[in-house]
Amino acid sequence: MPRTKSSEKSSEKVGIPQWIEEEIKSIQFTESEIINRTGYILEIYLDDYKLDIQLYEALPDGRTIVEGINVPSSQDTSKFMKGFVYEFKIKMSRGKLSDKTIEFLKSQFLLEMDSIYQFELIELHLMDVESEGSSQQSLDDTEDL
Repeated sequence: MPRTKSSEKSSEKVGIPQWIEEEIKSIQFTESEIINRTGYILEIYLDDYKLDIQLYEALPDGRTIVEGINVPSSQDTSKFMKGFVYEFKIKMSRGKLSDKTIEFLKSQFLLEMDSIYQFELIELHLMDVESEGSSQQSLDDTEDL
């Protein structure tokens, strides 16, 4: 069924304008820091080399769930285990949005957002939470699991 002019206009109001999509796609991640947190794996995306993780301690931006964290392709994600406690070493990079985009998101979507974040897993250590000492394994050591 062809779209009418009124339905085209209403769909444009709901979506994000092309200029914002282009800004987000081309954002420069200039600020980064290395963060250590404990938590567990919620989901493993084997083909995409990504993880969803739940952290016990919040990241600097306040989040405790990180979706789609990048895993180096040199790692065998099939050896990772959901639900087990790990210590994660994460590179958290931040790219700032333009003032125009910040204002648009605030006025049109009531969304207070000034940055985009990118997360990369540097290493993880499986923790043995049932004994007094913790057994730590680097990413390279998880091949034996």
